[in-house]
Amino acid sequence: MKFTIVGAGSSYTPELLAEMIVRRESLPVDELVLYDIDPHRLEIMEGFCKRYSEKRNFNIKIRSTKDLEDALYGASFVDTQIRVGGNIQRVKDEKIPLNYGLIGQETTGAGGMMKAFRTIPVMLEVAKHMEKASPNGWLINYTNPAGLVTEAVTRYTNANIAGFCSGGIFPKMWAKTSMGIDYNRVQYDYVGLNHLNFISNITIDGRPITEAEFDTLAETNDDVGLDIQKLLGCLTSPYLQYYYKTNQRTAELKDKKQTRGEYVQDLEKIVFAGYADPNNADIPEALFKRGGGGYSEVAMNFVNAVYNNIDTEMVVNVPNKGAVGFLPDDGVVEVNCLVNKRGMAPIHKSYVPEPCWGIISAVKNYEMLAVEAAVEGNVTKMKQALLAHPLVREYSIIEKLVPELLEGSKEYLPQFNK
Repeated sequence: MKFTIVGAGSSYTPELLAEMIVRRESLPVDELVLYDIDPHRLEIMEGFCKRYSEKRNFNIKIRSTKDLEDALYGASFVDTQIRVGGNIQRVKDEKIPLNYGLIGQETTGAGGMMKAFRTIPVMLEVAKHMEKASPNGWLINYTNPAGLVTEAVTRYTNANIAGFCSGGIFPKMWAKTSMGIDYNRVQYDYVGLNHLNFISNITIDGRPITEAEFDTLAETNDDVGLDIQKLLGCLTSPYLQYYYKTNQRTAELKDKKQTRGEYVQDLEKIVFAGYADPNNADIPEALFKRGGGGYSEVAMNFVNAVYNNIDTEMVVNVPNKGAVGFLPDDGVVEVNCLVNKRGMAPIHKSYVPEPCWGIISAVKNYEMLAVEAAVEGNVTKMKQALLAHPLVREYSIIEKLVPELLEGSKEYLPQFNK
């Protein structure tokens, strides 16, 4: 099995390798190919991955390449984890909206849209190369905003793509943390969009959870809080804090000395110093402050389900195809799916919590317009998308905001600079 990582200079790459080592008996990866456009980070990561594998007696071929065709050719699975423009651009995505009194965040709102605009053309290029170099291979996408990236690839290419976010296992992790139980005992209905999800019908060992157990899980998701989740009657993605506590969160983001992107830039200097140390063969402790935990486990769960043809229920970003009745069939949703060698089949959602219908519909409206704007370089659709987004909406702000957003990412937006 050839496994390729596109964006292998990411600090998360060793976590994928660690998960391969855990599963070495069931997933016979014999070649790991690392691809990145940053030669310095790529060299560091190749050296570390070889040391890490050698220490754990994981004898596979590990190599790096700057040739995308070489990286993709014949790959069974391709994990994508790119950040176009790096964290420098992330900081702009955070700061520019804040100047207009809007949430400044890398995956949602105006900032998230700009990340999508920079990322989608590059991901479409990768996907179109996959069509030729590995038509039967699978793209496992972790590049944010995952929902928009997955929708673009499914609408504009024929590549096989599974869009993932570690948020799909958050309720299981909350149960493990707060209740001390094995999280495989926890099951639930998960419905919505990437970073805009609602979790209901929660069971432990097949029995419905009690009110006290619900409260415990809801309190663990403290970004949103117990009161809001009790009012909704379901658990939510932590990202719902930006929708239900908008004024509070905007004020807090403005008051912080650093944006999250600036913090991550400083943290990654420490992480990469650890990776670059020729005497080090262990993942630096600083990485665990980076966030995003659990994604490597989810990615390799998918690989296991497909490669070994094991029916597995997973939360995946997939075309709706009737799973959520009030959304378009070709719009990508994040829902429970049955995964096996045939791919992913979304599980129809007979119940979506009523208080959540409106916000899901509004953000899906934004997402579909934003994907079209990203592909076409269409400023009109960009403005329409922002008008549709619950975190933006104000026309007078949009007219001023759009030119500044486009200027801030100009060198990464060839589709808008024709």
